[in-house]
Amino acid sequence: MTKKILLAEDDEGVRQMLKRVLELEHYAVVSAGTGREATAKFRANPPDLVLLDLNMPDKDGWEAFDLMNDTDPFVPVIVITAKPHQYARAVEVGVDALMEKPLDLPLLLATIADLLAESEPHRVRRLTDRDFKTTHLRHRVEECLTSRPMNLQEQAARTPARQQASGN
Repeated sequence: MTKKILLAEDDEGVRQMLKRVLELEHYAVVSAGTGREATAKFRANPPDLVLLDLNMPDKDGWEAFDLMNDTDPFVPVIVITAKPHQYARAVEVGVDALMEKPLDLPLLLATIADLLAESEPHRVRRLTDRDFKTTHLRHRVEECLTSRPMNLQEQAARTPARQQASGN
């Protein structure tokens, strides 16, 4: 069965690029450009996973996360953001993973696959574990030091399907 991802991102170019990448990975993608639209789509038909930007008009990502989490805490959420220093807040509220932009698509895709493959009993254990920590998805240092920055479209074009990330 095809897994459904709610993609909440206000930047049209980033949203379209991520939608294309996710569809190439055989995910069904529901897009939202505002926090209010994202929460309405989540409540109407909860997805299997949420990719949530923090900088969105009318309702920021943290407000949207709170409403989604109150509706269904079993849906994994990966926060994607250009805002620095959000990890402490992500841990505080129980976000599954956080990645700062620019996005590392192979790492993001591997994390999505891992979260979607998680069994329900494992997810329940993780949600109730007092020692649970948000996964901080970091760019691989050696890539950051040895290659010029790629824009998202270049990176998407070069990313093989289902490439596994190595070394968090």
